[in-house]
Amino acid sequence: MSGKLLKPPFFEIGPKQYLYGDEVLELARIADEASEKHRVQVIFTAPFPDIRMVAQNTKNILVFAPFMDDIPVGRGLADILPESVKAAGAKGVLLNHVEKPLPFKKLESTVKRAKSLDMLTLICADSIAELKAAAFLHPDVLTAEPVDLIGGSKSGDLGYIRASIEAIRLVNADSYVLIGAGISSGEDVYRAIKEGADASGSSGAIARATDKRALMNEFLQAARQAWDERNG
Repeated sequence: MSGKLLKPPFFEIGPKQYLYGDEVLELARIADEASEKHRVQVIFTAPFPDIRMVAQNTKNILVFAPFMDDIPVGRGLADILPESVKAAGAKGVLLNHVEKPLPFKKLESTVKRAKSLDMLTLICADSIAELKAAAFLHPDVLTAEPVDLIGGSKSGDLGYIRASIEAIRLVNADSYVLIGAGISSGEDVYRAIKEGADASGSSGAIARATDKRALMNEFLQAARQAWDERNG
């Protein structure tokens, strides 16, 4: 696993298009500070224009691209070149988010492309069946996030969390498991990791929060507490 850079517990943050420019950098710095404080790694999935800025102004977080195209160096105006993403400072790439889904064959080839550049890979999946299929690609991280919970304030129940973890582990015991979608409180994070996940994550909740620093610390403190209690 190229995931030597990545160790649980960790937390993924993606501001999507809720924030831009200096707002993204401010959130990244908050994440950087909280990561060090709580000893929880943070994957920060930055918008493309902000990848270099975030990478150059933080020291603890792992910057990911929100997507990339499986194209070679050369033609492809307006496509996202993997080498370009890496050169900007991205350590990995998020793939198959519900807002940017990929056909399985294209997902497979893009994962291989990322691995050839020694980039970390995080695959999102909407269902148990999709999780099982994606597990065969051996990404560094598999994210279980039902589409009907994304962007909301309700996270998956214990049954879904347990079923997701079991489905992934049966196919692939090497990929880390991230439980996402609807994560809006430290309690959600704690429950996911205490039940066996390696990570959790949030997009809208933290991007829209009035006090982003407080919520960031709540999330990461919960991740650390759950992990330590589970493995202590």
